This record gives sequence, C-alpha cells and structure tokens, in this order.
Amino acid sequence: MAYEFSIGSFFIGLLILIAGVAFVRWHQVIADNLAGGVSSYDKAKLWAFITCGVGLMIMVNLHTMLFKAFFSLLFPGA
Repeated sequence: MAYEFSIGSFFIGLLILIAGVAFVRWHQVIADNLAGGVSSYDKAKLWAFITCGVGLMIMVNLHTMLFKAFFSLLFPGA
C-alpha cells in the first residue's frame, strides 16, 4: 500500500484542525451555550481534542489507509 499525499486532504484537515483548536480554546463558552453548562465542560473538551485528532489524521492522509484496511476486512475479495 503506497502512501499518496493529497493537497486537498491537507487543506481540509487543516481547516478541521483549526476548528478543533478553536473548540479547545472556547470549549467552556460552547458548553455553556449549546450543552448543559459546567457539567459538560469535560465532554466538550474531549470532543474538541477528538476533532483535533481527526483533523491531523486527514491532514496526513491516514484516513484513506484506515478506510482501505477496514473495508478490506469486510470485503476480502474486492
């Protein structure tokens, strides 16, 4: 399985990463306005860090490798 760099995936991942960093920065304000307030600060921060991780995975094009590995397990002959 050869690694292929995609400039489109890089910029989409960069945008997701920027959104995740903003989410980490203002997770308390977002939790106050959209979630249950103080009780959901940790949940909001967790989802913010997950967003950053997904953005990094898409930036370096790891998501295609993971999708190919997952679908080769489901459909071994294809």
